[in-house]
Amino acid sequence: MENKRLGILFLIFSMVFMLFLFYFSMGMNKKSNALGCYVNQECATISSFLSATNVGFGFFGFMFGLGFYLLFFNKTENRILERLEEEKNKKIGEERFEIILKALDPYEQKVLKAVKEQEGITQNTLRLRTDMSKAKLSYVLQELEKRNLIKRIQKGKTLEVWLRI
Repeated sequence: MENKRLGILFLIFSMVFMLFLFYFSMGMNKKSNALGCYVNQECATISSFLSATNVGFGFFGFMFGLGFYLLFFNKTENRILERLEEEKNKKIGEERFEIILKALDPYEQKVLKAVKEQEGITQNTLRLRTDMSKAKLSYVLQELEKRNLIKRIQKGKTLEVWLRI
C-alpha cells in the first residue's frame, strides 16, 4: 500500500514538473524566435537553457516511469515476502516436528511420521502402514493423545487421526 501512495506522489510530482518544463521550453523558443537567433551571446545562453530543458525532460521521464512502476507493477514484492514467510514457517514447523520426534520412542515416531504423511488417516490404514497390532497402535495413539500431539475424530466405525502440532 505504501508503494502505491509513493507511486501516485511520483506521478503527480512528475506531471507538475512536466508542466513547468513545457512552459519554460515554450518561453525559450519564443525568445529565440524573437531574437532571430544567429550566432551571438544571447542565443548561446538560450541554447544552453534549451539543453538543460532536455535534461529536465529526461528527469521527468524517469520520475513518471518510477511512479507508474510503483503504482502498477510493484506487487510482486509483497508476493515474494509472503512466500518467504510461508517457507520460514514451514521450516520452523519441520524443525519443531523433528525435535518432538527425538523425544519419542520408535513406535511413536513411526506413527507420527505416518500421520504427518497423510493427515486424517484412519486407524485401520495407520495400522497397515505402521505394521503394528491393533492393541499396540491403540496404546501408542492413547499416549500421543495424552501428550496432545494428535487428536482422533470418529468417522463411521473407525477413527481418523490428525496432528495437533
